[in-house]
Amino acid sequence: MSRESARARPCGGCGCGVGGGARIPGESKTFTIAMRLVILEDYDKASEWAAKYICNSIVQFKPGPGRYFTLGLPTGSTPAGCYKKLIEYYKNGDLSFKYVKTFNMDEYVALPRDHPESYHSYMWNTFFKHIDIDPKNAHILDGNAPDLQAECDAFERKIAEAGGIELFVGGIGPDGHIAFNEPGSSLVSRTRVKTLAKETILANARFFDGDLSKVPTMALTVGVGTVMDAKEVMILITGAHKAFALYKAIEEGVNHMWTVSAFQQHPHTTFVCDDDATLELKVKTVKYFQGLMHVHNQLVEPLHSMKSYND
Repeated sequence: MSRESARARPCGGCGCGVGGGARIPGESKTFTIAMRLVILEDYDKASEWAAKYICNSIVQFKPGPGRYFTLGLPTGSTPAGCYKKLIEYYKNGDLSFKYVKTFNMDEYVALPRDHPESYHSYMWNTFFKHIDIDPKNAHILDGNAPDLQAECDAFERKIAEAGGIELFVGGIGPDGHIAFNEPGSSLVSRTRVKTLAKETILANARFFDGDLSKVPTMALTVGVGTVMDAKEVMILITGAHKAFALYKAIEEGVNHMWTVSAFQQHPHTTFVCDDDATLELKVKTVKYFQGLMHVHNQLVEPLHSMKSYND
């Protein structure tokens, strides 16, 4: 069987319906795929690959006045390594966020913006204050807005007015939720107010001194449908505790109890994971995608730089 015909078949015969190949930014030759799984050795390498992909996407877009790159962003421990690498590229002069607009996935309700556990605080302390993004272009939902649903509706309008999201980056929980779209959420949902599940509240107690009374019980979140509208989606999944969620995401069918599974149906989804996250996948699935790494690495090698475009 030829390499080309192998790519056209479902993922190693595992039945997940995943095509191979790649869509290489900036190249005239395009391989259209339904879903891509990029497997790296460890968390640091997965973070670096994701950061390189974001960097190349922005640089090759050639943003400028009147032409902004729109980027959807997550919070949490998983994307922290990716943000660290993006800051490094900025400080090296390879990347600028001057003409980038960002839209974050979620924010707690009724938690002060300057609270150390708010997602405003996380984004500014972890990422935004270290780069050259214009604060007015960094959009984060306001969990203290007087009319929460109006805030959600306005967020959707801002995304539309920006021309939609070019690349939405996300992470997931062990139960496969993306943003605060927890199990049972509609797969066509939009930005809305969400009551948090008891399991989520218990899990978040560690960030609030173990005091359940301090843990927010509601949040504002983009919907699954909001993320699905992006031109591209990249999901970061690392660690053995996320392995079953990755299995549900790509080897089983679409299921609203595992909201990340919806991205099987997105035309340009890339899952970036480390070896530990693949522990629940079939061996043939892992080997198949590892065999495509020479294709996937064309997306990030070489690392493009704004220096070359500004010369």
